[in-house]
Amino acid sequence: MAEINVTPFVDVMMVLLIIFMVAAPLLTVGVPVDLPKTAANALPSDQEEPLTVTLTADGRIQIQTSDIAPSDLVPRLRAIAAERDSDAIFLRADGAVPYAQVMQVMGALNAGGFSNIGLVTDTGGPTFDGRQDG
Repeated sequence: MAEINVTPFVDVMMVLLIIFMVAAPLLTVGVPVDLPKTAANALPSDQEEPLTVTLTADGRIQIQTSDIAPSDLVPRLRAIAAERDSDAIFLRADGAVPYAQVMQVMGALNAGGFSNIGLVTDTGGPTFDGRQDG
């Protein structure tokens, strides 16, 4: 009688599942940014990986995870826009960054060929009707 003992296989698969469940959240690397809180709903996602520009509290600009000089931002965005199907881009700006600087970066995003700009915030902010969301 030939039977396959699947117990060791199941044990190994459970261990691998636990390892991947613990390790997956650690793989999302990002820049620490203190995002402002709003009551806005999330934007619908596209099939293409979203392009993210980050403006940190100390004034650094990053495309995805790589630092970029402010003078190189528009040419780099034009090159990226030529290769992408979507004109959507997400801007993550630290809450401590002056509004004028955020608007300058948004103008550069528009000049770089991205007209669909989404501002990334954290949920749980004021709703302006007297309630606190969250």
